[in-house]
Amino acid sequence: MLITAIAPDGCAFCGSARRAGKLGGQRGTLWGSPKDPLREYEPMHDAPTATGTPPSGDGAGEREPLSAGLKQRHLTMLGLGGVIGAGLFVGSGAGIAVAGPGIVLSYLIAGALAMLIMRMLGEMSSAMPASGAFSVHAERALGRWAGFSVGWLYWFLLVVVLAVEATGAAQIANGWVPAVPQWGWVLIFMLVFTAANLTAVKSFGEFEFWFATLKVGAIVLFLVLSLLAIFGVLPDTEAVGLANLTGQGGFLPNGWQGVVSGVLAVAFAFGGLEVVTIAAAESDDPARNVARAVRSAVWRILFFYVGSMLVVVTLLPWSSMQPGKSPYVAVLDSIGVPGAGQIMNVVVFVALLSALNANLYGSSRMVFSLAERGEAPRSLLKVTAGGVPRRAVLSSVAFGFVSVLLNLLWPDTVFLYMLNAVGAVLLFVWALIALSQLRLRRQIERTAPEKLTLRMWAFPYLTWTALAAMLAVLVLMLTDDGARPQLLWSAAATGAVLVVAGLRELRMRRSGR
Repeated sequence: MLITAIAPDGCAFCGSARRAGKLGGQRGTLWGSPKDPLREYEPMHDAPTATGTPPSGDGAGEREPLSAGLKQRHLTMLGLGGVIGAGLFVGSGAGIAVAGPGIVLSYLIAGALAMLIMRMLGEMSSAMPASGAFSVHAERALGRWAGFSVGWLYWFLLVVVLAVEATGAAQIANGWVPAVPQWGWVLIFMLVFTAANLTAVKSFGEFEFWFATLKVGAIVLFLVLSLLAIFGVLPDTEAVGLANLTGQGGFLPNGWQGVVSGVLAVAFAFGGLEVVTIAAAESDDPARNVARAVRSAVWRILFFYVGSMLVVVTLLPWSSMQPGKSPYVAVLDSIGVPGAGQIMNVVVFVALLSALNANLYGSSRMVFSLAERGEAPRSLLKVTAGGVPRRAVLSSVAFGFVSVLLNLLWPDTVFLYMLNAVGAVLLFVWALIALSQLRLRRQIERTAPEKLTLRMWAFPYLTWTALAAMLAVLVLMLTDDGARPQLLWSAAATGAVLVVAGLRELRMRRSGR
């Protein structure tokens, strides 16, 4: 969902069932009781407000719950297709240019980190499904400040990236139909997906199901054609052997430094998996469905990414790759697929619209969850008869429209600053996910071990390994001239949110809340 190598200046981002019980207890440590985070907990989207009482919406208990319109097939394809986007189809060229064939190792490292994060998310979400997912988990594990911070940071991330996706899709559509200006296409896309998200959650699920099916199908077809070309089975092709892997400076032409630079170039392309855990709360069986979606997604996603890069650098010399140019187009051209550029344009176009749709959905559910817990205006809790948080959707798309306008008017000034401000936010979100899992896992093991239907591998060692890896990436970004501005702006944005969270916490404690 989060995509790379489209924004200027090399920016890294260019992505319940019905209520049956109530949550209660004190806030600040763990909900319910410090000894029992799951006391009175039912796996729904509800959460206490800042006063420690269940939310009631506009009236006393009159708010309707979110619908349970997503099916298992929706979640499965959302997990599979969620991170297959322009970051892979286009942005991977930048990684190959700096790492050479070693980009395979870069994707293995970045993909392994994403898999660990997804496993942590799957463990917590299958035990405690919630529409706010990791924001709710952070609040339970670390306190109000953590839930507030990670929720608003993720919302800001999604609505800014949404503007990039809308603009990127509009640029492609404008090339096909120049009579419609770029801003006109942006307006069309935003209106269509706003309508889809306002009708019913099933509409979102169906859009994402078919988008993901097309993207997964494109990857599978690409891998099949590439393998046939590698072995010389296709007409007018000869077996290529290992010449491109061992020539042109060898497998690591730029050494391990190139692999590290490749990790920085591709790591953020794995962002977007998180939406699966948000969406699971609106399925008929959240705990079971999110566990199945996570299990089916993580290995296949890694296979798609690493497998794609392996066949690309086997078929073509890595030195022929150019940042911003799709290596997929280059491969399809080399094996004689007619109209390869336009075919990939269609695939990227679908990938961008898919990310736009998913980010609008994810941002609306995140701000809805924040409102449930008293961390956003209570007016956003209003839902339709079909269980759609209409005001949460409209508030997210409204800011998305503002972001699009800034992107169209000042792409190299105001919008660039916003884009840089979310450049490393995903890492901060992932770090809070890992810290939350460290604490919640031990609490759940003591109080309700039967809820751990999906467990983090080698706990707690791999969780600490993931945290160390994220710290290493942040350090590498600080030492990289191209990535440093993103890190500094993202750190400033994160710091600002943390300050607000701290001030709110202080005010609530003084008022006895």
